[in-house]
Amino acid sequence: MHILVINGPNLNMLGIREPNIYGSNSYENLCSIILDYAAEKGVEAQLFQSNHEGAIVDAIHEAYRDEVDGIIINPAAYTHTSIAILDALKAVAIPAVEVHISDISTRESFRQMSYAGMACEKSFVGLGFDGYLRAIDYLIGK
Repeated sequence: MHILVINGPNLNMLGIREPNIYGSNSYENLCSIILDYAAEKGVEAQLFQSNHEGAIVDAIHEAYRDEVDGIIINPAAYTHTSIAILDALKAVAIPAVEVHISDISTRESFRQMSYAGMACEKSFVGLGFDGYLRAIDYLIGK
């Protein structure tokens, strides 16, 4: 099984950006946790992070060409604004799971709308880094 994990804008700043919301662990730590867990489960995980909406759309398109089995996506701020990411997820029709480190349903009202989530089979929110691991388990169980 081959999974693509996509992280959106500012997630590269984990550990620095608002640690009261996102925790003190770094993005590098998150990547290690994901890769180690995936390896334990016999899954090939590819990680991608960008602060640019178009690059995220391109990564989703590339996942189709690479015949990726599943996508885990934390679109970050683009969750609430990007119809382009929604359309890309719908276009490739690869099973996708949405992850958010914080619980977007309890945050500011503008953060409660998830466009990307409309194309995802499942969402894990407010579980910190564990949400990514649950997303891997979900895709394995399909």
